[in-house]
Amino acid sequence: MRFITTKALAILLCSGVSQVALAQEAASAPQPAVDNGDIIVTAQRRSQSMLSVPLAISALGGETLQNKGISNSAALATAVPNLQVSSPYGSTQPNFSLRGISVANEYNSNQASPVGVYIDDVYIAARTSHGMGLFDLDRVEVLRGPQGTLFGRNTTGGAINFITRAPKLSGTNGYAEVGYGNFNTFKAQAAIETTMVEDELGIRVAGNYEKGDGMLHNVAPGGRDSNSVDTAQGRVYLRMKPGNGPLDIKIRAYAGRDRGAQAAIHGLTGPNTPGQGFFDINENDVGENRTDAWGVAANVALELSPTVTLTSITSYDGGKQNLQQAADGSPLNVLNINWRSNFRQFSEEARLNYEGERLKLVGGGFYGWDRTITDNRFNIGSALAPGVDGGFFQHYRQTRRSYAAFLQGDYDLTDKLVLTLGARYTWDKAKYGDAYAYLFAGPFGSAGTPIASTVPCAGVAGTCAYDPAARYAIDGSNKALTGRAALSYTFDGGTLVYASYSRGYRSGAFNGGGYTSSVGITYIDPERVNAYEVGVKGRFLDNKLTLSAAGFYYDYSNQQVQDTRPGPVSFLVNAPKSQVYGGEVEASLRPFDGLVINLSGGYLHATYKDLTLQDTDLSGNDLPFAPRWTGTAGFDWTIFDTGSDSLTFSPTVNYFSRQYFSPFNGTDAVGTAQNNAELQQKGYAKVNATLAWAHGPFQLRGWINNAFNRKTYSYGLDLRGAGFPYNFLVPAMPRTFGVTGRFSF
Repeated sequence: MRFITTKALAILLCSGVSQVALAQEAASAPQPAVDNGDIIVTAQRRSQSMLSVPLAISALGGETLQNKGISNSAALATAVPNLQVSSPYGSTQPNFSLRGISVANEYNSNQASPVGVYIDDVYIAARTSHGMGLFDLDRVEVLRGPQGTLFGRNTTGGAINFITRAPKLSGTNGYAEVGYGNFNTFKAQAAIETTMVEDELGIRVAGNYEKGDGMLHNVAPGGRDSNSVDTAQGRVYLRMKPGNGPLDIKIRAYAGRDRGAQAAIHGLTGPNTPGQGFFDINENDVGENRTDAWGVAANVALELSPTVTLTSITSYDGGKQNLQQAADGSPLNVLNINWRSNFRQFSEEARLNYEGERLKLVGGGFYGWDRTITDNRFNIGSALAPGVDGGFFQHYRQTRRSYAAFLQGDYDLTDKLVLTLGARYTWDKAKYGDAYAYLFAGPFGSAGTPIASTVPCAGVAGTCAYDPAARYAIDGSNKALTGRAALSYTFDGGTLVYASYSRGYRSGAFNGGGYTSSVGITYIDPERVNAYEVGVKGRFLDNKLTLSAAGFYYDYSNQQVQDTRPGPVSFLVNAPKSQVYGGEVEASLRPFDGLVINLSGGYLHATYKDLTLQDTDLSGNDLPFAPRWTGTAGFDWTIFDTGSDSLTFSPTVNYFSRQYFSPFNGTDAVGTAQNNAELQQKGYAKVNATLAWAHGPFQLRGWINNAFNRKTYSYGLDLRGAGFPYNFLVPAMPRTFGVTGRFSF
């Protein structure tokens, strides 16, 4: 689902339009790029030049996102080295993989991403809400490596911070754009900002809408095409700075919804089926991805003195998903799943920033609460006997609470040498309760008749009599000390070199996939990462070349992976040990005015040192969604610029080497019907391009993605091991193209 988080519709808090749904903002207002082309980031919870931060960061400004055709979070992998984005649901509930650390083959909505996702510094717990449409953003910051000190919660892999445009409290500005593309896709986006009181009171309102036909053709007679788009989001951002004084209040509200058709599935039928091409499906019952998200947040910063600022960020967010997924990829009723969950979360962070001459400190406390209520239904053909359909219904309520205290300081040992030390202590508590599941009889689309309780039930599915009052509940808790230590040195020419150690942590988890027996519903251990990194950043060749490079080594323990067995029975287990090492480089070269060449690349070696699933030793296998090589090459060429008119061509090629979708890689468990060699995508390259003509405040942009219509899979899941006669594969998007017109003021 392509949608959701950056979206808002909402309230005019001071104009009196009632109905508030607010959302939030970063500790400081988004900063523009400085004159030399550098980007100001807040990766250390204070504004700094990206080239002066001793972290591996990719920062993409709003204009860059537009030029690269990145319109949703799932497309970020085309611009960030060692980042992969995948999902069994299309753009809904994306799985972010940074340097090989991801949720692996886990697909349940109750799991926390090990790559923390933030909107303006607010942690978003529900992975469904990560599939956001990107619009009216100041920038996106992608922080690679554990961020366990200042971001903290569930950031073993890193953090992605989406930073929206805030009112600047000066003048009026905005834009409006409309576009049309193949598959009858219409897009519209607009924003307007006005200042009611100069330097004191301003508001910005933005919206985004997209609707298009299915992108993968359904050859089933009368069948609905898959991967259609129907999404709308809106945002309202109010900023108050009374008397242009030390108090800065930012309040933001967002809301959005998505109603697109489900992602295409190749299962029982696929591109090897006569009459069916790669970008075709043969499915009698294509479902709909119905998702909603909304939120409200307030960021209040008070400058207590020229060196001390107190910031409070309070947020309340919610959403829901109702995904009707035909999961067999065939005109037969084999497997149809209704994934349904409701989400709520609250968070409060209070922090104090001190900016001294030699010492800079950031410290504070955090509290977060989130709740997931799930009601899933699994319809399985011939579940009870040949020709006798049935399935399983599952319900549970999961609640998590997280408390943390943190402190990080930068101390100038000399004018050029800086020591960074930080620590965070986290208490996590979780409850899994009101849980029940049962086996039912009945045809597809019916409510079904319960015939046996499966949760709670310690035995084989179908062996426990149905008890409508039976409930299952367990608790879990963890404590963790995470932190960071780094030394950085800045040479006379501005080049920064650094070495760092970071410890990351992802809290323990409940098995959201346990519905055929309560035996597999346990609370498993938290993940931990000890990360070592060295890096260099700077400008060279008379400032024509900007370069960032980093090398890293991870000692990774207890990755949480799904073990699916015939029954079907799912267990969430820990992979005891993994080893991850590699590096990445990002470079931007401006050989002459009018041409900017952008290059990036990543190498990744991510393997299990110790893992056994289904009595099969998988030690030495690659982690899922961890290609050895990734690379991007492109340029922005201003063909002409007369002052009033300009024409810019921006092509990009993205390369990804082979990646596996399962910890099994190509290994089949002994005694099973698995064919895990299907669960991979071999290396490929894709080309995107834009051509933009600007005339004063007007811009006309033509764009194309996957220009050569490469046929690739973005996700795969073992279903043969669960007793089905096929695997589950999700094809990536075909070629898309269109034109967009924009007016800015």
